[in-house]
Amino acid sequence: MSKIKPAKGAPYARILGVGGYRPVRVVPNEVILEKIDSSDEWIRSRSGIESRHWANDEETVAAMSIEAAGKAIADAGIDAEQIGAVVVSTVSHFSQTPAIATEIADKLGTDKAAAFDISAGCAGFGYGLTLAKGMIVDGSAEYALVIGVERLSDLTDLEDRSTAFLFGDGAGAVVVGPAKEPGIGPTVWGSEGDKAETIKQTVPWTDFHTGDASRLPLDSAGNIKFPAITQEGQAVFRWAVFEMAKVAQQALDAAGISPDELDVFIPHQANVRIIDSMVKTLKLPEHVTVARDIRTTGNTSAASIPLAMERLLATGEAKSGDTALVIGFGAGLVYAATVVTLP
Repeated sequence: MSKIKPAKGAPYARILGVGGYRPVRVVPNEVILEKIDSSDEWIRSRSGIESRHWANDEETVAAMSIEAAGKAIADAGIDAEQIGAVVVSTVSHFSQTPAIATEIADKLGTDKAAAFDISAGCAGFGYGLTLAKGMIVDGSAEYALVIGVERLSDLTDLEDRSTAFLFGDGAGAVVVGPAKEPGIGPTVWGSEGDKAETIKQTVPWTDFHTGDASRLPLDSAGNIKFPAITQEGQAVFRWAVFEMAKVAQQALDAAGISPDELDVFIPHQANVRIIDSMVKTLKLPEHVTVARDIRTTGNTSAASIPLAMERLLATGEAKSGDTALVIGFGAGLVYAATVVTLP
């Protein structure tokens, strides 16, 4: 017989508050077109993107996270001292160690909260949400903060016609806490590492460390380029369209929710055509509100779902208590989908 005492957490968990931060600078497609041979019409038709936000020097990963998290904590109606864990999903914090989550936890005023970063690309918010749910039910934290944050403008090759227009910056955060009934459904998640090459960093940091210019990419003027995100667009598009709708359906089934019972659909904001295809494949009724935040925010990777959630609630397109399907998918290739009750 085990001598270990059982956990005494909450019976269930739910999202209690949400917050977002978008950088001040708005970048229209016209700015992107200064360095690539394309058109505003082509960008809009291929991705749905009209503009995106790019951070300035003061809008760091930490600064944006703190802004978004502060709003989420206030929205949840709790104090920062009650946060027991801070989970930050990002691929654009460039210090290998320590985790940026520790700085964020301290500056928010938490009481020595557990804090760590995860790297799960565009599925990072779903991964973090799943971890937070486990903490609440296990009892290792009464409240957990999940942040998705990116400065992808730092990882964008403005001369790459296939990706220059895609990425934006921003931070989204949610507070997860105890609930008397299920507020976060079972997570359907996984990875397909055999497709890892379809979305990746152009060169590893070690290539910069060696200083071997023959292994580094050059811009049109012959200068060494900083590493950037590159992708095989068609391969990623096909994977997302054909495989992620299946994952989304599995998440609905796992939660015992039919499309007719759904109020809101918040997919990762990667491409409007992918979103529209998933809506069609899932046969979502017309009453379901679909997030298309990508139009003015771009692809913000781990931040895209909480940012879209925050905007839907702020504009009244969604309301507290609505049942929402969320799904993130991207580099790895990784994915995570679940059904949640909106805060």
